[in-house]
Amino acid sequence: MTQPILHHVPGARSFRVLWLLQEMGITPEIVEWRIQDGSMRSPEFLAKSPAGRIPALEIDGTVIYESGAITEYLCETRPEHGLGRMPGDPERIPFLEMMHYAETIGHLIAGLNLQWIFLRNPEDRSDTVVKIEARRLAATLAPIEEALSKNDHILASGFSAADTMLGFTLTAAGRYVRLENFPHIQAYNARMAERPAHKLACELDGERNFPGKEFYEVEA
Repeated sequence: MTQPILHHVPGARSFRVLWLLQEMGITPEIVEWRIQDGSMRSPEFLAKSPAGRIPALEIDGTVIYESGAITEYLCETRPEHGLGRMPGDPERIPFLEMMHYAETIGHLIAGLNLQWIFLRNPEDRSDTVVKIEARRLAATLAPIEEALSKNDHILASGFSAADTMLGFTLTAAGRYVRLENFPHIQAYNARMAERPAHKLACELDGERNFPGKEFYEVEA
């Protein structure tokens, strides 16, 4: 099999795919991009990902963009790894729900990233927006906290690609929400970080090439 090519920004959503590939024992060639230098608006990259976003994965003779679509494709074409939940599986619906719930959370994180990290003029930041979005982000974590009080993984049956989708997102949420208020999520993040494939993905991830602090305090 030709080595897949992952278009990647270190510390960003493409980590989801990098982690999943490592769980499958697949190490891609990594092409690293930068968010702030305009390269992701180039015709070369837009031909692979029309919205100019990562990830994009070149695999099996095609290019796939959007981390959820890539994840579903990898699970369906490589079912021997048991990381998806196929049609007819009793967990098919919760699997799909959690795959897409990861983007519900991710959308809020992206908005906060824009406000705190990517605005060219920090004076344009809206205190009202960051307060509302941080509260909404915390609200989206509440049902995950409840679920993880009962299970070690996102699905009751055990580890799946829902964990690679949500696991990255739950870690990223800690930039804007104090995860000590969500002890089950905090413990879950620690468990995921101990997975051998997660450790390998972290080694391949590279150094984050966009600015940012570990935590942004939002005043009540």
